[in-house]
Amino acid sequence: MYQTWMRFFSPAPAHHRLGLVCLGVGLQHGALPVVGPRTLDHHVAVVISSGGGWYRAADGRRTAVTAPALLWLTPGVPHHYAPDPGTGWDEGFVDFAGPAAATYTELGYIEPERPVVPLSDASGPRAVVARIVRAARRGNPLLEVETGAAVHELLVALRRARADLAPDGDQVLEALARDACTPMSVADHARVHGMTPAELRGAVRRAAGCSPKDYLLGIRLARAKELLAATELPVAAVARRVGYDDPAYFSRLFARRVGLAPVRFRAQQGRVVPGGWSDRVPDPADPAMIHSPDTP
Repeated sequence: MYQTWMRFFSPAPAHHRLGLVCLGVGLQHGALPVVGPRTLDHHVAVVISSGGGWYRAADGRRTAVTAPALLWLTPGVPHHYAPDPGTGWDEGFVDFAGPAAATYTELGYIEPERPVVPLSDASGPRAVVARIVRAARRGNPLLEVETGAAVHELLVALRRARADLAPDGDQVLEALARDACTPMSVADHARVHGMTPAELRGAVRRAAGCSPKDYLLGIRLARAKELLAATELPVAAVARRVGYDDPAYFSRLFARRVGLAPVRFRAQQGRVVPGGWSDRVPDPADPAMIHSPDTP
């Protein structure tokens, strides 16, 4: 026996231009029928929160599936899967498409080469699926935009829930973030962590979806923006604070990545704050709780 609930949508061309659209959502439980062999023209994320089964790829290889797990069904790739008939499984699925899927794949959020992905915890992704289910009510005027936005959130939740990212990848990223503004090369960072540059690149790519150079640059530029907006430090001093001894190089790099020269960014965003900005994240619901760096 099994239970199935599903709903499918047909977003307009304008919704596709938002980057991602949700084409369908479903909840299924029990000893479900075998799916496939079949080939789709869009992506599906199948989140399995309990139970187990199998997945067979186009080359005939069969992989055991044990919850919590994710099945990636990608366009043009034949697939064939089912839960164990004796135990079944509990799944939530989301069909989606859109031009942003290619970028999410490039960043490692979607993994066509890994159709079966172990998860450390399915509760986060399942919560997003539940929001899509609630948005799928009949007559919801925000249906396409609300569900499309949730697909972006689902991809982030799935990335965060991947079992292979915890905890080593997070530790590497935390250490890189801590030392990001020191004048160290990628090779220097690798030595600190007892890795080769190639091993560091692999760890950062798996955990953050980008290269160590891009990860460090993002942190440095974010800090530079804070200093430009919240202080009156000269640009050369800002450059040194974020790890660049050559202020001209820093200015060219900043302008190329941000689209504005540092002085132009300061002219637009300058908000000099006594004592500088705080690293403490405030409660958005209570502006009175914003603290200065010196406030305990």
